[in-house]
Amino acid sequence: MKNTIAERVVDFLKNHPPFSMLNNENLFTIAQNVEILYFEAETYIFKKGQKVADTFYVVKDGAVGVYADDGKTLVDKCDEGDIFGLRALIRKDFYQLDAIAMEESIVYGVGAAFLETILENNEDAQNFVLTSFATYGYEVQASLDAANRVNMAEDITHDALMAKYSKNPVTCLASHSVQHAAQLMTENRVGSIVVTFQNMPIGIITDKDLRSKIATGKYTILEKVDKIMSSPVICFHEQITVAEAQVKMLNHGISHICITTDGTSQTQLIGVLSEHDIIVIHGNNPAALIKETCRANQVEQLAFIRTKITNLLADYLKQGLSMNYITQIISEMNDSICKRAIVLSLKEMETPPPVSFAWIALGSMGRGEQLLPTDQDNALIFENVSDDIYDKTKAYFVNLAQKVSKKLLAVGFEYCPAEMMASNSKWCLSLEQWRQQFEYWIKTPTPDNVMLCTIFFDYNLVFGNPQLVSSLTQHINFIVSGFDTFLQFLAKNAVQNPPPLGFFRNFLLEAEGGHKNQFDIKARALMPLTDAARLLSLANKIHGLRGTILRYKKLAEIEPQNAAIYNSCASAFKTLLRFRAQYGLNNQMHGRYIDLQKLSKSDKLKLRSAFSPIKEIQSLIEVRYMLARLI
Repeated sequence: MKNTIAERVVDFLKNHPPFSMLNNENLFTIAQNVEILYFEAETYIFKKGQKVADTFYVVKDGAVGVYADDGKTLVDKCDEGDIFGLRALIRKDFYQLDAIAMEESIVYGVGAAFLETILENNEDAQNFVLTSFATYGYEVQASLDAANRVNMAEDITHDALMAKYSKNPVTCLASHSVQHAAQLMTENRVGSIVVTFQNMPIGIITDKDLRSKIATGKYTILEKVDKIMSSPVICFHEQITVAEAQVKMLNHGISHICITTDGTSQTQLIGVLSEHDIIVIHGNNPAALIKETCRANQVEQLAFIRTKITNLLADYLKQGLSMNYITQIISEMNDSICKRAIVLSLKEMETPPPVSFAWIALGSMGRGEQLLPTDQDNALIFENVSDDIYDKTKAYFVNLAQKVSKKLLAVGFEYCPAEMMASNSKWCLSLEQWRQQFEYWIKTPTPDNVMLCTIFFDYNLVFGNPQLVSSLTQHINFIVSGFDTFLQFLAKNAVQNPPPLGFFRNFLLEAEGGHKNQFDIKARALMPLTDAARLLSLANKIHGLRGTILRYKKLAEIEPQNAAIYNSCASAFKTLLRFRAQYGLNNQMHGRYIDLQKLSKSDKLKLRSAFSPIKEIQSLIEVRYMLARLI
């Protein structure tokens, strides 16, 4: 007999990280043992000082507030899909904060044993949880520090964290019906609507008003909005800080502030700041950013979120977090941006997809190593169809891909100069066509075909049917395993870029073009390490590992006699990747081309130290594949 309750729990959890990173078997095991809890508004889930339960919690419906100072200071607001109680569970001591249902809420309780399943058996989920844990701790402390500064009546200067508010508030008139206002809120996917007169705020309606005043039957949906709106509204000028906004909301028991020209209700409305906005601003929490991405309905919102991701990257680099953690988290968020662009594009199509499809990321994004927005590298696989409808089916997906690519461009991902994108009909193919394409490349290893393999071999499912990707992967592995000559050509390609130092240990710089006399860290340092890791992973039948660092770690396990070389390559790659990201952030660009004149002597030494493993790994490849015979 089917466990329908567990299936519903799985359907919910699979849409929210870190559960979205688990396989169906682990998800179903967790779902079967979830405790479903109901809390009325203002009910405690746990209290400060209480011994930690052997459980952490996931909000299914409603909202839960995490408070400090005996419920006076809101530290975090958790709604659908958010996890809370995790930090205390990992510490295994006493709760240091209060968790209170802010409204009627359904919460899933997940046992600690299943947390261990998440952390031990899935590295992606582990990194997400650990990084969110670290960030959340920083966020809580920042929140408490801000509240304490206000309580101590210290001055809030212009250096304080400024609140970012919605500049396109949804509005209606007092003469409109509640039904009309609710429709506007639903269409715009917002939790509030401002009632205005001559564009000045006179009232506000929130989701809470609709639940407490309409759903209870106190008023009908045909009433005018002035019957249920909260008035007068609390206003503030646009220079409001996070701390000021938080204190204002706490003092007035509200969740929304109207932003006006002079901070009073007698001037023009220019925005709305919500409690949710404060939580998102308060710390670049990856879970919050992913959730915000899933709710975005305009490409401008995605572009703004991508800016936040860049700020998060800067914070992580400043904190000195592991590059493995950083790449995992940033790539997860990049994928979420792409997923949302696909979802929004599907909504623009006149009909649903004729067959299932899979959107795959290629190159650095496929490996999960694209930290700063560079160019797009992607492709699309669609389900096999009969010849008579192939062209029509392909045209549908090319059209879809063009819409997605335009959105990604608006977000900050430039078009690929070589047009290696799903919007190019060459890279939008059925599963069978992709099988034939890879088979041709592998069995006809010309320099161009090998070059295409180095790009297309590093692919990762972003959206769609995973079975299509799995089937293609199995076919590629089968062809490669039966054609050893291909690996020799791949090896030759992997050593074509020598270590990036000249005879006198000078950096090898670009000799011509727009980047003349600059150092190409991608082509001369990162790519040789990436190409070597890809080749050796294929040769050792290492499949399913996303990223150069993880590949070298696995190679070190398989070949302990060469572990020192592989570990030094992994270390060098981390150094180079961090260096490129930091240089790109400092100079507001992608970080590929480096002006050595801008580097300190110390920075140059750091770069040079990362070059030695390139020579070692290339020497290993030359000997193993007897490349001297191919010259």
